[in-house]
Amino acid sequence: MTNHSVPTDAIIHSPRLQMTPIASDDHAFIQVLTNTPEWIRFIGNRNIQNSDDARAYIQKIRDNPNLHFWVVRPIGEDLPMGVVSFIKRDYLDHHDIGFAFLMEFTRKGYAQEAARAVLQELVKNGNHEQILATTIPDNVASIQLLEKLGLTLERELDVEGLRLLLYATPAVTFIND
Repeated sequence: MTNHSVPTDAIIHSPRLQMTPIASDDHAFIQVLTNTPEWIRFIGNRNIQNSDDARAYIQKIRDNPNLHFWVVRPIGEDLPMGVVSFIKRDYLDHHDIGFAFLMEFTRKGYAQEAARAVLQELVKNGNHEQILATTIPDNVASIQLLEKLGLTLERELDVEGLRLLLYATPAVTFIND
């Protein structure tokens, strides 16, 4: 059986970005991000109304070994732009890569750069055979990004009455990428 350990304490760098594990100090950013219209539409309302809610949400992520979130910032700046997640979902056989960015940081290549860097780091140890991603069919920007990352549409899923598209690629896609 494949070991699915993830270096959750890893700080990951790309040419322009630094991805750090989500921390309690990220609460203000998480409160803003999870309340954007895009997050609510494409990911779902997490009912994070204040700093305490955001801290509790972050702690829930940190306490769950199946949830891994990195906050993305420009190198050398304390300016949170978005998150990259790597989640082992009950209904999937492999981990699911995800991303969400504030609108002012979209369409600049940041999400692709951050997701690629995270995936390159995670597949180094050979613990992952395949990378998955799910999205709702009308999330065109997410679909475009998944395809730029090299994932291809595998099939449709019905998860609790929600229609999802499942994208996949072999993990080796990101070795020496």
